[in-house]
Amino acid sequence: MSGGPPKGLPSTGPHSLLDMPHPLAGSSSEEAVGGDSTPSPDLLMARSFGDKDLILPNGGTPAGTSSPASSSSLLNRLQLDDDIDGETRDLFVTVDDPKKHVCTMETYITYRITTKSTRVEFDLPEYSVRRRYQDFDWLRNKLEESQPTHLIPPLPEKFVVKGVVDRFSEEFVETRRKALDKFLKRITDHPVLSFNEHFNVFLTAKDLNAYKKQGMALLTRVGESVKHVTGGYKLRSRPLEFAAIGDYLDTFALKLGTIDRIAQRIIKEEIEYLVELREYGPVYSTWSALEGELAEPLEGVSACIGNCSTALEELTDDMTEDFLPVLREYILYSDSMKSVLKKRDQVQAEYEAKLEAVALRKEDRPKVPADVEKCQDRMECFNADLKADMERWQNNKRQDFRQLLMGMADKNIQYYEKCLTAWESIIPLLQEKQEAK
Repeated sequence: MSGGPPKGLPSTGPHSLLDMPHPLAGSSSEEAVGGDSTPSPDLLMARSFGDKDLILPNGGTPAGTSSPASSSSLLNRLQLDDDIDGETRDLFVTVDDPKKHVCTMETYITYRITTKSTRVEFDLPEYSVRRRYQDFDWLRNKLEESQPTHLIPPLPEKFVVKGVVDRFSEEFVETRRKALDKFLKRITDHPVLSFNEHFNVFLTAKDLNAYKKQGMALLTRVGESVKHVTGGYKLRSRPLEFAAIGDYLDTFALKLGTIDRIAQRIIKEEIEYLVELREYGPVYSTWSALEGELAEPLEGVSACIGNCSTALEELTDDMTEDFLPVLREYILYSDSMKSVLKKRDQVQAEYEAKLEAVALRKEDRPKVPADVEKCQDRMECFNADLKADMERWQNNKRQDFRQLLMGMADKNIQYYEKCLTAWESIIPLLQEKQEAK
């Protein structure tokens, strides 16, 4: 069980998600993806956050690997309609077997990365390597550099507050292992990121440090242009389609931040209540030693409180290990999406600056330079990739949160059922004493 709840996140603002239009409402993958700021009529229609129209076609992370799932009867009876079957998968990656390494200068954890694939990019059908957190961080940075138009999945936060969370505890290491496993599975499921050169090296290289020193891969042309855009030029206006995405992400992150903060407070109060229960139950047991006829019922009450304590501890552990990590992942996910939006805006600003420069030329029929056309192509590429990744992210989010909330409901039902059974068990003891009288 965790030693205490993590640091809280900022509170929400006044906006409701129900008031936010869905960022991709009315858009289609076959639309033109240029910088036209004129929205379609459907785009301006407000969509409810829980509207069934939010179902998106793009594939995402399989249900069995993306979120904690309950094995109890509730989830066995209910089946999600979002399960993704039928996709031909040719790459499987797992993270397991964490090991602690104690060196003279530092202590760290490594994880085993097992890869199985039939892709021609891999020389062998199976690989097994060990990586530490900074290797995952290196991979994510490389993906951001080489694939700037795509949404890169977030990593779990590296830093923890010393004295509050033991980063070498079994609970913390297991929580991080799950997060790292999910990070790699998100990349594996992506139709572009999974073919990235750096991802291949991360999965296969025995000596990753040697590859890091070589610095083989340079920024792609798109990455280079994003990194060196025209300085000082202010974007005229973000197209309404992407402005809606930005507004949605802001409100979404604030709402999750509030839920995370309240959930941490609930867990803290449950832990404090658990301490009281553990002191409360034994009092009835010691009291029973002084009584005659009441001894058995008092022992029953003590056992009942003990059972309730165990059930509450399980519920608190589930909240800490399963519920909170998903909230934090999606808060970080929204930050990643905002970063991609900002890069898209930079490319649009560069394109507008170049167009403006051409318009100022005193020519009867100014010819559009090749660099302007290339810039327009980059912007359209950014728009298309961002929209596709947003749809994929929405699809994953819908699956993850439906499973998460269903699992949370199931765990709470189990908790109250256990408490109900425990308290009902002492009724016969009391009734027997009354009948004896």
